Amino acid sequence: MMTIEDAARALAAGETGSEQLVEEALSRIADPGGEGSRAFVAVQTEEARAAARAMDLLRGAGRAPSPYAGIPISIKDLFDQAGVVTAAGSLARRNETPATATAPAIARLERAGFVVLGRTNMVEFAFSGTGLNPHHGTPRAPYDRSTGRVPGGSSSGAAVAVADGMGFGAIGSDTGGSCRVPAALCGITGFKPTARRVPTAGAFPLSTTLDSIGPLAPSAACCAVLDAVMAGEEGAAPPSPMPLEGLRLGLPSATYLFDGLAPAVIAAFDIALRRLEAAGAKLIDVALPELAEIPAANATGGFAASEAWALHRELIGRSRELYDPMILARIERGSSMTAAELIALMSERARIIAAIAPRTAPFDAIVAPTCPLTPPSIAELEAVEDFNRVNLLLLRNTAVGNFLDRCSISLPCHAEGEAPVGLMLTGEHGGDRRLLAVARAVEGALRAG
Repeated sequence: MMTIEDAARALAAGETGSEQLVEEALSRIADPGGEGSRAFVAVQTEEARAAARAMDLLRGAGRAPSPYAGIPISIKDLFDQAGVVTAAGSLARRNETPATATAPAIARLERAGFVVLGRTNMVEFAFSGTGLNPHHGTPRAPYDRSTGRVPGGSSSGAAVAVADGMGFGAIGSDTGGSCRVPAALCGITGFKPTARRVPTAGAFPLSTTLDSIGPLAPSAACCAVLDAVMAGEEGAAPPSPMPLEGLRLGLPSATYLFDGLAPAVIAAFDIALRRLEAAGAKLIDVALPELAEIPAANATGGFAASEAWALHRELIGRSRELYDPMILARIERGSSMTAAELIALMSERARIIAAIAPRTAPFDAIVAPTCPLTPPSIAELEAVEDFNRVNLLLLRNTAVGNFLDRCSISLPCHAEGEAPVGLMLTGEHGGDRRLLAVARAVEGALRAG
């Protein structure tokens, strides 16, 4: 899979041009035998072609705004674009007023010369880890495509677009795992930054407490490039891989993060750990008993349900029949949460964050499986009880990083041809660039195997 750095080198050497890269991506999107019609809700063909021509002219004149000028990417359907309605994967917002300005994170990418191909499909209002969308169709995960397996969510179309070569990266959001879960289920890399690192303005919110904006891409270096630009660090090169020799990875195996893992997840994760040890990394058991207190803290509904209800109650009153019933039920759960319960949740979160911080500080990263499951079939989730059970499982491990307000990344760790499995590395609050350097080292060892 060609990376952003590969494309930048080819552009600099004159081996390709932006117009060629964009046309190749558009061709894959338009392929009637592919997933483009489900991965994208809007393909901005003419705008992308015009931007590509402009970037080629600028590069030819020695005025390219960055080494990445002309590289095609996609954005999730919840980001504002000037003149476009921000539908957030729903029909309920289709008649809303178009945005007057582009989201700052996306505008920064455009200023660096990245070419936006269009808007990718997502779970309605980003409120599920499955990837299902009854309005636009559900893009199928690359693995065992004939069966029709869920791509993970909520950034479902973003992950499928990257996996299928419809651009070199995709921008998603992550409130409980929405970048990392689809990355794991589609066999690519997904990064969730510390929430404050990338501005969330102009991104339709799910939970203003937990939302973060992150990339999905072929590699950790690709994620580092996109993250740096969105964070306002234009010109920052991807951090060099840290030496694996002596790298300290905390393994919280005596926690629910390791409960009920599918056999394929156990097998791939164990092989990955052995490769890391063989390369010199130190795997050290770490006790994190406070993780077991997170589900109890969220028992009254959590931040997402309460904050989503506050945002959606008027729209639900006007357009209830246009909501996905599965998502509507999740949002309406927040209607019963009291102010006292929300305040108690805020207090518990602060206490748990403070208790865990000194336990993880000695480590370069905490390592765990991204998801306990490989991609289930879409048909398996038709019943409400099955949808709810699988959704909770898919998000169980990733949601910890959002609750603790940490940076976290999912790397593929399965063998080619096997069911996709993600290995998740979680760093410290604000330790994003360090975690990306760790991830590059771990990625190298996993790929070398």
